[in-house]
Amino acid sequence: MPPLADLALRHAIVRISKLAVSSYVLDWIFIMCALGVAGIGAGFGSLEPSQRPFYLEDPDISLKVADHDTVSSAVLVVIGLVIPAVVVVAVSLLLVPSPLALKGTPFALIWRRKIWEWNAGWMGLGLSLAATYCATEGLKDIIGKPRPDMLARCDPDISKISTYAVSGLGQVLSGAPTFVTLDICRNQSDFLRKDGFSAWPSGHSSFSFAGMLYLTLWLCAKFSVAFPYIGPLPFGARSPAANAAGLASSSDNGTANPENSKSAGQRTGSSSQALPSTSPRSQGAAPPVYLQVIAFFPVCVAFFVACSRYHDHRHSGFDIISGSVIGIFFAYIGFHMYHLPLRRSDGWAWSARSRSNAFFRSIGYADLTVTEGWAADSPLLPTVENTNPRGEV
Repeated sequence: MPPLADLALRHAIVRISKLAVSSYVLDWIFIMCALGVAGIGAGFGSLEPSQRPFYLEDPDISLKVADHDTVSSAVLVVIGLVIPAVVVVAVSLLLVPSPLALKGTPFALIWRRKIWEWNAGWMGLGLSLAATYCATEGLKDIIGKPRPDMLARCDPDISKISTYAVSGLGQVLSGAPTFVTLDICRNQSDFLRKDGFSAWPSGHSSFSFAGMLYLTLWLCAKFSVAFPYIGPLPFGARSPAANAAGLASSSDNGTANPENSKSAGQRTGSSSQALPSTSPRSQGAAPPVYLQVIAFFPVCVAFFVACSRYHDHRHSGFDIISGSVIGIFFAYIGFHMYHLPLRRSDGWAWSARSRSNAFFRSIGYADLTVTEGWAADSPLLPTVENTNPRGEV
């Protein structure tokens, strides 16, 4: 490494921007406030939701109450929060960076990479879960949709229908429904008043997808599990690596792969000694199946959790689909805020915010980062950092 680059590298390792670190501490405070016991999401969950009038012959709310949940709330927290968090820590500490990468890199820089990937992985997960939790609990309170087992919880007093009727044509038109209020129920516990009117959207579905889909995306990034990507190299262009691969292909099997074969070059009028062209099909390959199984298993768990809510008579299909969409949306947001797109990255998270843009982006700047962000601004640092758009040295 040149002396100037070595000096810049040492400068980047030693000096860490306290301002940038403080900005991420503030981020964590907001995330924890959204997820914490006294936070926004928990505050929504403690409120009594709206209680929509209902009619007693509605088949959609006439199912029996299940004895227990297939996936309890405690198990849901383990699935959506604990497991993804543990996996992120384990992979970040054990496999980041790859044993084959960054040979000869200073020990301090390697551990800084590990800690940053850990932090970015947790921040994306926290953002996904916090946003999902707040949105789900808030919507439950606003909508107040009865659960499919609401009438079994209610135990209505049939003799007082006329007393608590609020709408409908049941008293005017034969066979028409009469909507009544919650006051007709003999059971007035929180099991009915709070939980009985929290059907939409499904919290189990949204929370499980927010955590498990995020974990799937994160694992896909780390293990390069993605649809093969056609890079910027135009069709027909040649590079040394591509030419070497093409020569090997044509020498190994000249007839099975005509686009890389000697005979193909002759048919186009080129010299028999011409190097083969780079085909789009040679720019990507599918990852091993076992890695695909590892990466997509969390999504299968999320589907199981969501479907269990239909089995337990806690939600209708629309409630489950809606909750799943909310979780999927925020998992996508949480992942892409802190990680490069799957098909265009090598597994690293985005770099940290720069010192000058730690808390906000000034007008006129294209992004929140100029250098890697952990080190204080230095005229030497960009000389090293700019060799890689992800901030890798």
